[in-house]
Amino acid sequence: MAEALVKVLLERLATVALGKVRGEFKLVSGFEEEVKSLARNLEAIQAVLEDAEQRQVMEATVRRWLSELTEVSYEIDDVLDEWITHVRKRQMEKEEKHALAIAEKVRSSASSFISGSKVRRFIHRREMAGRIKELNERLALTDKEKQSFNFQNTTRDPELLVRQKTTSLPNVKTFGRDNEKNLIVSKLLSESSEGNEVPLIIPIVGMGGMGKTTLAQLVYNDENVKSHFDKRIWVCVSDPFEEIKIAQAIIECLDRDNTSKNSNQLQILVECIYELLEGKQFLLVLDDVWSPKLTQWEELIKSLCNGAIGSRVLVTTRKKEVATLMKATTQLILLEELAQTFCLSLFYYNADMNESSVSKEFEDIGLEIVKRCNGLPLAAKTLGSLMRNKKKIHEWQAVLRSKTWELKEIQQDVFRPLLLSYHDLTPAIKRCLLYCVIFPKDYVYNKNNLIELWMSQDYLDAKGSKEKITIGQNHFDDLVMRSFFQDVVVDAKIENITCKIHDIVHDFLQYLTKNECLIEDFELGASERTEVPNDKVHHLTLLHATESDSLVSFLLSYKKLRTLTAIDSSNNSTNPIFELTVQLKCLRTVILHPRNNGLVEIPKMIGELIHLRYLDLSGNDKLKEFPSAMGSLYNLQTLRLVGCDSLRKVDVRRLINLRHLYVDGCGSLSIIQGIEKLTDLQRLDRFRVGDCDEENKFEDLKDLSQLQGGLTIESKGNPNMAEKAIMVNKAHLLQLKLDFQLCYYAERQREIMNGLELHPCLESLSISYYEGGAFSRWLLSLHSLRVLTLKECKNCRSLPPLGKLASLESLHIERLDGVEKVGVKFLGIDWEASSSIFISFPKLKKLTIEDMLLWKVWEGVEGWRREEENSENNNITIMPCLSQLTISLCWNIKALPDFLWKTPLQKLHIKASPILQELYRRKKKRAEISHIPNIKLG
Repeated sequence: MAEALVKVLLERLATVALGKVRGEFKLVSGFEEEVKSLARNLEAIQAVLEDAEQRQVMEATVRRWLSELTEVSYEIDDVLDEWITHVRKRQMEKEEKHALAIAEKVRSSASSFISGSKVRRFIHRREMAGRIKELNERLALTDKEKQSFNFQNTTRDPELLVRQKTTSLPNVKTFGRDNEKNLIVSKLLSESSEGNEVPLIIPIVGMGGMGKTTLAQLVYNDENVKSHFDKRIWVCVSDPFEEIKIAQAIIECLDRDNTSKNSNQLQILVECIYELLEGKQFLLVLDDVWSPKLTQWEELIKSLCNGAIGSRVLVTTRKKEVATLMKATTQLILLEELAQTFCLSLFYYNADMNESSVSKEFEDIGLEIVKRCNGLPLAAKTLGSLMRNKKKIHEWQAVLRSKTWELKEIQQDVFRPLLLSYHDLTPAIKRCLLYCVIFPKDYVYNKNNLIELWMSQDYLDAKGSKEKITIGQNHFDDLVMRSFFQDVVVDAKIENITCKIHDIVHDFLQYLTKNECLIEDFELGASERTEVPNDKVHHLTLLHATESDSLVSFLLSYKKLRTLTAIDSSNNSTNPIFELTVQLKCLRTVILHPRNNGLVEIPKMIGELIHLRYLDLSGNDKLKEFPSAMGSLYNLQTLRLVGCDSLRKVDVRRLINLRHLYVDGCGSLSIIQGIEKLTDLQRLDRFRVGDCDEENKFEDLKDLSQLQGGLTIESKGNPNMAEKAIMVNKAHLLQLKLDFQLCYYAERQREIMNGLELHPCLESLSISYYEGGAFSRWLLSLHSLRVLTLKECKNCRSLPPLGKLASLESLHIERLDGVEKVGVKFLGIDWEASSSIFISFPKLKKLTIEDMLLWKVWEGVEGWRREEENSENNNITIMPCLSQLTISLCWNIKALPDFLWKTPLQKLHIKASPILQELYRRKKKRAEISHIPNIKLG
């Protein structure tokens, strides 16, 4: 972390040396020279930090030296950030006063204030100068001490600093576990159980990094397994074993709408599971089980005994003792090391190399590297990812000869290949990776949120916010490619990616940050918690905190925190935690997620957190308003208020650095005061337009041309003002949802829709509760649109010519109750120009039509121009990429058009549509669709 932190300081010093900030410190005698001296000391230290970072693993004295450097660097960063903030904030206030001082009377009354403020500014400058001088002296001592270590001056290959990645998502492929998979599948599908035991428990036991979870995923998603069980349930357990959370997760998988899952009473939960599983053959996977107590397991297993014979529980664990506790040793599957040939294949696959064409010199070195993996798939995968960008033989030799392999201080064998891959990262990516450990194991990371967190700690090297996001995306992609992130899931609809970190990788990151990052679980006893020096901890996470005197003294002992995260805190602890938080003046990032209701009010002292960049109060649904002191958070970049249902107003007028604002689920929020001033705002997830003075207006969006990602607009505003939103200037906005549920008049809805002409670069559009009849003409101008959803548009009588949308890949149509017939217009075919070649829906892959009560007819091409069937129709191609068609809850539709059977359909699902289901169960009609691989009728 020190290497990256020093780089940030040098950039901050460069900022201090410019413009108005420089003008301020020049007013203090000797201060400018002190700042220059500080920069020189940092540059001298920076030259040896790469060598120091690598040696700290083996040498305790180097580790202590780096720790001292880190501490003084953090303090320098605080002082410089406070100085820059003070100067820029004063400049903003000066501009505000100038704008208000129109009348001479106001000017004259302001003069006394200005004269008084000059004295305060002088005192502040002197204090800052003194602090810088003191810190520079400490840094000079640190620089002097480095001489005794004989560090090597090193420079990183510039290619590594600028390398861009073409993709972030390596293909998922497994090697060498076929025998184990087949054995487990046979156990799952077998009709016999030990004494008809329900459920039969099958443990997979193996050390960390052996591939237990991957094997369980292979089995879970096997087609034979999927079709065999009535219910499949996957629960990630991890440590500690919490039977209430496990039970809640089981109910969530069985019945998402069941309200019992919200209970914290185990008896209610197990009774619910018992009823839901009655008579059903189920497969439950409990992944990553550590050390349950016998009583915990016995309570949980009771709820699973009501399933049908043949039900199975598949358990992955590192400990044989778990199988013994579960009385499942006879079914135990011990996962051994992966054979060397398969390790080699996994290594080359992740290195993006064709194993069969590897040259002899690379092959020999590759084999020696793989031997050091000791049969651990995670090690082979990590090392392969490390070699992906090493194309020269000397680079491979350097990895093989690295002293890291000889480290005796490393706790686990798998840490050595991880450390090699870690040292190959740039300093910027290292610090981003290490920061991920502020969250507990099995946490699901959201890519966009993670980048915002990195920004809040100044980990992304760039001047502008846009550039920082791009750099953050590149860092994320790099960590995926190097296998530090796994279980990557892409949600194309909202342009976001989620991932996890393997438990072993999490352990490794905790090993590297054991003094700086701390996770405290208050459900554990005091003896089970980690003890580290309070003054070294900069990132603290509290789990399951409850109100107590010990919580107060505990939290206040961490004076140097830059990140405070509280997850699943009890209701009576949330307010005390936040009251204590405002006393921790170095904070950059605050995340406060309560178990239930959470905060009632925000302390006025919050304005004193001048370094704060990221504030997440999501889920605090009793919070009603923000104090005016929030306006003092000059540096705030991200404000997350998702699910704060009681919040009525948010004032952002003075939050001039705010770039990301999230208010989804704030049902009572009617106005975001001053949002029109945030012309650099990049993320806004929801905006409700009202029709009163004290509500948001369309014109508030006019100058927000930098918006990107996704936005939902709930509209009931003045239709004459809709065009003032100027949505056509928002070229970076990729997803938009237009929700007309709050607007009660069809004519008003139509005018609003026509006024909201969108930028043609939009990629995803959802229109819901629109009752204005026909859709606006601008819809067909969206040439980049990939995803379109039309839902609850009851007055629509016919579908627009959507076949003309050249980029459309997914189309979802639901509850357009006025549509009785889908005809030629839908395909976008222009019969006047039928002599030319036309492709209708050229890129459409997925088509879903649901709950269309009056829909009776879907015409085929032959019904439109039979006489020209052998001429013009030959120039028409319809849906050449369609792979999935779903028709659901369409009670009156009589048949599907023949052109569908000429498309490359792979999946056809017809459910709750009785006429269609009956038609295609007939032998003759069934033959027409028999070429489709996956058909479900019901």
